[in-house]
Amino acid sequence: MNRKPILIVLAILGLAGCTTLAPDYTRPPAPVPAAWPSGPAYKETASQPTGVAAADLAWRDFFVAEGLRKVIELALANNRDLRLAALAMEKTRALYQIQRAEHFPAVNASGAGIEQRLPASVSTTRQAIIARQYEVSLGFSSYELDFFGRIRSLKDRALEQYLASEQGRRSAQITLVGEVSNTYLTLAADRQYLKLAQDTLRSQEATYQLIQRRFAVGVSSELDLRQAQTRVDAARVDIARYIGRVAQDENALALLVGSPVPEEFLPAELETVAALQEIRAGLPSEVLQRRPDILQAENQLKAANANIGAARAAFFPRITLTTAFGTTSDELSGLFGSGSASWIFVPRISLPIFDGGRNRATLEVAEAEREIALAQYEQAIQSAFREVADALAQKGTVGDQLEAQQSLVDASAWSYHLAEARYKSGIDSFLPFLDAQRALYGAQQGLIAVRLARQTNLVTLYKVLGGGE
Repeated sequence: MNRKPILIVLAILGLAGCTTLAPDYTRPPAPVPAAWPSGPAYKETASQPTGVAAADLAWRDFFVAEGLRKVIELALANNRDLRLAALAMEKTRALYQIQRAEHFPAVNASGAGIEQRLPASVSTTRQAIIARQYEVSLGFSSYELDFFGRIRSLKDRALEQYLASEQGRRSAQITLVGEVSNTYLTLAADRQYLKLAQDTLRSQEATYQLIQRRFAVGVSSELDLRQAQTRVDAARVDIARYIGRVAQDENALALLVGSPVPEEFLPAELETVAALQEIRAGLPSEVLQRRPDILQAENQLKAANANIGAARAAFFPRITLTTAFGTTSDELSGLFGSGSASWIFVPRISLPIFDGGRNRATLEVAEAEREIALAQYEQAIQSAFREVADALAQKGTVGDQLEAQQSLVDASAWSYHLAEARYKSGIDSFLPFLDAQRALYGAQQGLIAVRLARQTNLVTLYKVLGGGE
């Protein structure tokens, strides 16, 4: 068999795909400052330079409470949004494999047998004949030689889209972990609100019964009795409201988890949820290079950049090859006999001459898509910077809020006990005692709210700094 066509094909295949017309990619500069904001709200950021980076801390190490860990594990296994993100990633991976396969010729083996009767009127011998032909071949058809990188650019685009989908899955997981933990903490806080309202109701009912007895003997006025009754009714209203909120929190948690959550995994109150691990903010450049949503936006930018190469390649000739090697014989038994070798080699070139501006418009679309992707990438960076700065601002002030609120609760408790003693001894009327009760209840509710804010702030900070896997 003549090996020259084989050598020619191999040489051409070796030269194809060695270049691309896509612009050289350089990561755009981040349109944000090189450091986080500073000022009175960020004092803890400056005073805590050490610690573990959020992206280096797995969620199992960040969340200490065992019940919360179990709930997050259930959510990662059953949440439908996360499942959709994983399936989307698998789809783009398969699409990349399809596009990557275009870089190689699709080699096929084929066999055929033809029997044909020719009547005497069309036969060259003027006699009816039966013609037979059998062939077996191995080769490929219409394989494009990628001299100008069109297929390579499309493959690079598909690869970046696949990588973007992987980052999208990571981002979805981080978001899910944050939502589950915040909903879990909200449920714990609402259960603690409910417990506080129930304890307050018992205290208010005891006060009401005391004033009823005093009213019966003429020591207290009817105004005192009715004012005490308003506090009892207010506590009952709060209990009903918090029972509803607890049920809604449980429903929200079940939706995030994707299945009912066993009661033994749920928190009794906020104080039963162990403290979370401390993390450091690091530098903006560290965070912006590791957050999956920013990496996803950059992958989309790279995909748009690669697509320009494919659009540019459309202006150049497109060369395709069809070739096959095999045997041909007029007898089935002679297919592999001496002298039956056959081959075909069909190069084809197509040069765009006039397309009504289609290729130019396609290139303009690709360039516009790259500019859109660039704007989205920069927007993702700016949004991430703002999210981290907001979380740091809250972290820098929530400690002072918690300290002040605890002091307010302690002072309100002393005022309540003093007002109660002065009322029972007849020194003051019921109104100061009623005001002290109201102030203590409000301060205790405020303490729960600040504790919840502190815990959810740590979760938010962990999430926006790129943690969660």
